[in-house]
Amino acid sequence: MKQLLLRASEVAEALGVSRTTVWRMIRDGSLPSVKMGDSRRVRREDLEAFVRGLAPSPKSSDEEAA
Repeated sequence: MKQLLLRASEVAEALGVSRTTVWRMIRDGSLPSVKMGDSRRVRREDLEAFVRGLAPSPKSSDEEAA
C-alpha cells in the first residue's frame, strides 16, 4: 500500500527541492497539509494535485530547434 501521508523530507525528495522550500510552500498555502499531533503531513493526493497544477515552462528556442 502506498503511503498516504508524507513528511516534508519525503515531499522534498519527490519534488527535488529542499525541505525549507516544502515548508515555505506549506506556510504560504500553496501546498496543503494536515496536522497530526505535533507534526504536519502532506496527503499524497494533495501533492499529486499540486504537481498537476504546475504550469509547464515555455519551450526555449533550443528545444524548438531540436
